[in-house]
Amino acid sequence: MALSKIERRKKIKRRIRKNIFGSLEKPRMSVYRSNKQISVQIIDDAQARTLVSASSKNKDIETLKGTKSEKAAMVGKMAAKMALEAGINEVIFDRNGYLYHGKVKALADGAREGGLKL
Repeated sequence: MALSKIERRKKIKRRIRKNIFGSLEKPRMSVYRSNKQISVQIIDDAQARTLVSASSKNKDIETLKGTKSEKAAMVGKMAAKMALEAGINEVIFDRNGYLYHGKVKALADGAREGGLKL
């Protein structure tokens, strides 16, 4: 029996998360993608705390014209800037079960351009 898209993503997510764990020195950068928006959180799993978060719902990004991939790259740059201000230089990238292309790849590339080491 074929899995639905959501069930398939959840299965992939569980497989990824059993190997990825964010610490204070190297937190986890978790991506959430919907049809219209994209958001990212930098999480310290040891303390279960969100250190930095950025989203395409931010007023600076939402008002700009451009494709969803371009906005995702801007979210990545904004998250990188906020992380560097918080003293975070290196993160573990958690694509959250999404395929690494399109908006997810654009966000990761934007974070790299912003100065984060993934």
